[in-house]
Amino acid sequence: MLYSTRSKKSVEASEAIVKGLADDGGLFFFNDFNFFDFDESLLSLTYQELAKKLLKACFSDFSPEDIDRIIDGAYSEDNFDAPVALSSFEKDSYLELWHGPTCAFKDMALTVLSGLLEQAKLNLNDKSRTVILTATSGDTGSATLSGFLKSNINAIVLYPDGGVSPVQEAQMQYFAKNGSRAVAIDGNFDFCQTLVKKVFSDKAFSFDGELSSANSINIGRLVPQIVYYMYSYLELCRRGKISFGEKIVFSVPTGNFGDILAGYIAKMLGVPVEKFICASNSNDVLAEFFESGVYDRNRPFYKTISPSMDILVSSNLERLLYVLSGCNGECVADLMNSLNQTGRYQVDEKIKKGFIDFYPFRLDDNGTKREINDVYADFSYLIDPHTAVASAALKAYRKASGFSGEGVVVSTASPYKFPIPVSSAIGLKEGKDIFDTIKKIEEKTGVSAPDSLKKLKGYSFERVVWSKEEAEEELKKMIAER
Repeated sequence: MLYSTRSKKSVEASEAIVKGLADDGGLFFFNDFNFFDFDESLLSLTYQELAKKLLKACFSDFSPEDIDRIIDGAYSEDNFDAPVALSSFEKDSYLELWHGPTCAFKDMALTVLSGLLEQAKLNLNDKSRTVILTATSGDTGSATLSGFLKSNINAIVLYPDGGVSPVQEAQMQYFAKNGSRAVAIDGNFDFCQTLVKKVFSDKAFSFDGELSSANSINIGRLVPQIVYYMYSYLELCRRGKISFGEKIVFSVPTGNFGDILAGYIAKMLGVPVEKFICASNSNDVLAEFFESGVYDRNRPFYKTISPSMDILVSSNLERLLYVLSGCNGECVADLMNSLNQTGRYQVDEKIKKGFIDFYPFRLDDNGTKREINDVYADFSYLIDPHTAVASAALKAYRKASGFSGEGVVVSTASPYKFPIPVSSAIGLKEGKDIFDTIKKIEEKTGVSAPDSLKKLKGYSFERVVWSKEEAEEELKKMIAER
């Protein structure tokens, strides 16, 4: 069973995946973590086999055969060269999660979610049409549209106008086919995300169908992300870099808190982790929270070169609060009400004790570019701006704590999704357009850009931009038309 973080009301996994959000506005989550054994027997499993084993444990109302089919379809050769890659340099490894259709870590979950959602509807005998409604700060949008491209479910993606990279926007529009749409909003990601939640919770809004979400508020999106934390630990064991049971550190570029939360769940399920480094850019609301226990979104918003982290309201933090409060739904509801009404909340000492698992870090754009350059100079290895924030964070943690064990940097996107800041960081002049810039990077580094990005060259599209004032009405119209 899965429980709402705001009331402890329970539902089966199928219902949680179809609904996305609980009726009381809470997120569906686990009440305990005793349903999976992380032990040495897992060392022999492939990525796909590990994913099947975990999802069968998490989603018990799905048949084993259905889980097998969904995972085989998601992690097929058509979608991934390999689900993940681990590039190691001395005691630091970069967990490359961007070898899927849209060259970002969101593919790891969204290729799975489309299959889970279709099967969940069958499990519930739900024959109504479903519309996916999702806000994105960059990569979730294209991965959602790609993941649902071959399904009979339409998706509407909202993204901040000017708040994503040119490559990210082109990708979203490229995959917005067969009734799905991508729309720019004259506001930041938090406005887009708030709008999505508002429409979900609007009892007066109805249409001939139902809404679901592909954001990490959907438990069907979150669970597949747990797998790569488990797999990377096992892979370090297989390579002889650690012994089973030895603790490691994960450094995660963090915005909406979903990816790092998946790692935290992996630890709760038995993965030996010393610390999760919560790596923030200039939008450092999470770093401040783990330092002070006060979450305050009332602050300047910065557009950075790591746009997927340009977030001031981290939705998945609610799930961590639920666990650390002892699964106290009333406590979490009070905190979320405070956030909605005042833009801030403060946690008690019981919750703050759980912060011991996290190390906060922040880095501005100049520091991000330095790290891209340093990693390339040291290892001839190219990383994107989000990965760079996490890479610098791991170095800072080692210096501050004296930790000398194995560290894993979660690499969330191909550097070629952000060619302009990457080229600048390694000393290249920007090309006449993004594809000319990509070519310059390829020529200097000898590292080829993914074919899925190169095929965007010459692709043109008409942008749809909604103002804040018209966005809600226009969105409801678009949903009704799907």
